[in-house]
Amino acid sequence: MSQLFLKLVFGGALALLSAAPAVAANDLVIGVDSNMPHLDPANTNDTLSQSVERTMYQGLFGFDKDMKLIPALAEKVDADETATEFTFHLRHDVTFHDGTPFNADAVKVNLERVMNPENHLSRRSLVSMVSHVDVVDPYTVKIVLSQPFGAFVNNMAHPGTFMISPKALAQYGKDIATHPVGTGPFKFVSFAADTVKTTKNEAYWKPGLPKVDGVTFKSVPENGSRFAMLQTGEAQFIAPLPAELVKAAQGIPTLNVVISPSIIVRYVALNNMKKPFDDVRVREALNYAVDKEAFTKIVFSGYAAPLDAPIPPKLAFYAKQGEWPYDPAKAKSLLAEAGYPNGFSAELWGATSTLAKRAMEFLQQQFAGVGVKVTVAPLEAGVSTAKLWNVQKPEDATMQMDFSAWSSSTGDADWGLRPLLDSKSFPPNLFNIAYYHSADADKAIEAGLASADPDKRAVAYAQAQNIIWKDAPWVFLSVDQLIAGESKRLSGVYYMPDGGILTEEAALK
Repeated sequence: MSQLFLKLVFGGALALLSAAPAVAANDLVIGVDSNMPHLDPANTNDTLSQSVERTMYQGLFGFDKDMKLIPALAEKVDADETATEFTFHLRHDVTFHDGTPFNADAVKVNLERVMNPENHLSRRSLVSMVSHVDVVDPYTVKIVLSQPFGAFVNNMAHPGTFMISPKALAQYGKDIATHPVGTGPFKFVSFAADTVKTTKNEAYWKPGLPKVDGVTFKSVPENGSRFAMLQTGEAQFIAPLPAELVKAAQGIPTLNVVISPSIIVRYVALNNMKKPFDDVRVREALNYAVDKEAFTKIVFSGYAAPLDAPIPPKLAFYAKQGEWPYDPAKAKSLLAEAGYPNGFSAELWGATSTLAKRAMEFLQQQFAGVGVKVTVAPLEAGVSTAKLWNVQKPEDATMQMDFSAWSSSTGDADWGLRPLLDSKSFPPNLFNIAYYHSADADKAIEAGLASADPDKRAVAYAQAQNIIWKDAPWVFLSVDQLIAGESKRLSGVYYMPDGGILTEEAALK
């Protein structure tokens, strides 16, 4: 690390220290790298905003720090054998922050709000299979589906189905996005794009929690400044901690560096409906053309691992498939066999972040090694949305290759496969921008939802992963490791595998 870089980081720390506002000793401040657009969980598409929402909101079920399903506002659930009826038995001792009782009527109001297509909520896909919601008694609710859906309880643990006070929904309408009222350990205080403040919920239903007086999320996109906040004590937790600052952080006795596995996968989506990517030999060749170990070292400074299945190891029903080894000679042979002995030219899209640009430049060099000439084209978020997600018909898609990332925040194989690789998920319905269509893969994915029996679901998803791996609709790249920095005064904050942050058990000493 250069002396200049260290001066900038430590100089920034002093500047931040002198400018930092006073914060109560038992308040937790978390520094993050992006803004929080709004706080309506049913209309939130980014993991960071979901992390903020988790301080104030809860669902019928939730996830622990390892993304394992746990009961939350429901004590238990009963499912029928066909995975079409789910009966949730609710807690009796919970109220919303505004005093409104949490009960079966509140569940019905919330789910029907998300289900209603006229509300245009982005998380409607989580409940699109729901036929109707029946209130059995004040603390029992039956949810009847129009088709089998074995992952339904996982969907009820996704932040998109958090429970909002019915009174607040009636009072604020669409403005609920800036007036959150939930049942969580912290209550809303204030919202701005770069700062969200909460305070302790004194009436929280879990005994002994919360242990801090409030949680504040502060957006600090610049890496050095975010690290400086941690050094000066203005923040007690920052995420992500950039890989290039890990050694510096490990050398500071008051800090801990937390490195943990994730379910964030990186891949290049190939448009399977466009030449030359409609030929499986070309798609295989591109997989052989990339040195995945080198990719993890150069792009992620080693804080990643090669992807060995279409979904990551920490996701439920993962089935390891092996690897696509680095073999440029085989890649060239396959390209020649497919009719491209001299390679071809294509455009590679991706985000504008430093990491995405670094990844695309690495891939450009790797593909050039087998004769494939790739032009790197970073796209701003709005342009990317229009070109990738707003396509009405597959033949209108102009994407050839896209450097992509995905995290399944339901913790289940369904959300790691169906939105990305089922033929019913072509945009604008969902996110299959590879326009991959396999009748066998579709059948296996659907079989995974046709039962609530974990053993049957495991068999189906293993079959789906095997088919997809062999068809190579993507260039399979890597799985991230998560890196956070925290004060040694702090405990009980967890960086979840999907990139979310849990603060319920936070404590400062």
